[in-house]
Amino acid sequence: MPEIGFEEAIDVATRPIRLPQFHVVLLDDDYHTYEYVVEMLSQLFGYDQHTALDLAIVVDTAGRVIVDTTTRERAELKRDQIHNYGPDPRLDQCTGPMAAVIEEAND
Repeated sequence: MPEIGFEEAIDVATRPIRLPQFHVVLLDDDYHTYEYVVEMLSQLFGYDQHTALDLAIVVDTAGRVIVDTTTRERAELKRDQIHNYGPDPRLDQCTGPMAAVIEEAND
């Protein structure tokens, strides 16, 4: 087996490891207002009002929208935060949070 020189060993040791990425996908329903979605996305993901509204429009029209792409652990955390956000207080018929899933990002 060939020896690895000092320079090559440092290069390999300092090369960043790329972790697999996962999408957090918000799913549409008819039980949450745009205001709720904008508020939730702003609070949980730090989106400004304009970006959060754009994402709310996409989820409403397309049925789903990617709201984050990150590591598996963070994606699971963000999905769980969506699931724990609670019902929309603006609608009496709303009894729970929105749904979200994580999917492997095959980019």
